[in-house]
Amino acid sequence: MSERSLTSSQTVGPFFAHALLRQDAHRNVLVGQETLGTHIRIEGRVFDGDALPVPDALIEIWQADASGHYNHSGAQRKEIPNASFFGFGRTGTDEHGRFWFETIKPGSILYTKQQMQAPHISVTIFARGLLNHLVTRLYFADEPSNAFDPILLCVPEHRRATLLAQHEPRGDTTAYHFDIVLQGGNETVFFNV
Repeated sequence: MSERSLTSSQTVGPFFAHALLRQDAHRNVLVGQETLGTHIRIEGRVFDGDALPVPDALIEIWQADASGHYNHSGAQRKEIPNASFFGFGRTGTDEHGRFWFETIKPGSILYTKQQMQAPHISVTIFARGLLNHLVTRLYFADEPSNAFDPILLCVPEHRRATLLAQHEPRGDTTAYHFDIVLQGGNETVFFNV
């Protein structure tokens, strides 16, 4: 009988950006002029545990439309979907760890028949050094319904700020800033899904 050994685990190496960040992988504009809802711009940066920017992360978002409905075939809805809004976006970070999306502010979605979730965007992060992708949520700091969101209330109060995008007034553009910290003292809250 031959002796067998397990292959040690490996992190995603320096090829990560070349393997995933193809030209067609950038889809950070989710809206057109005809898209219904409040148009917003989300900007942020991805930082590692040493507070250094991560220049080759991949950020994906998935969200409901302005009426609180997801655009997918399994959605049970009576309304006609907003054909000009897909609800999914993807982009890479630049050399300074920056990313951005142009989208709409999502509507509230059902949690149970009696309870709604606050408007939020699901965020997934892929990067070198991660064996598994990370999943978090972006909530809007100026949203009053955050106080009743059942998922946000599961997060310890002192950690909730890591999930809140801050409104940044900019003339006629509604902008929100949302940084993602992969580890360390101010690590973003990630969900085990």
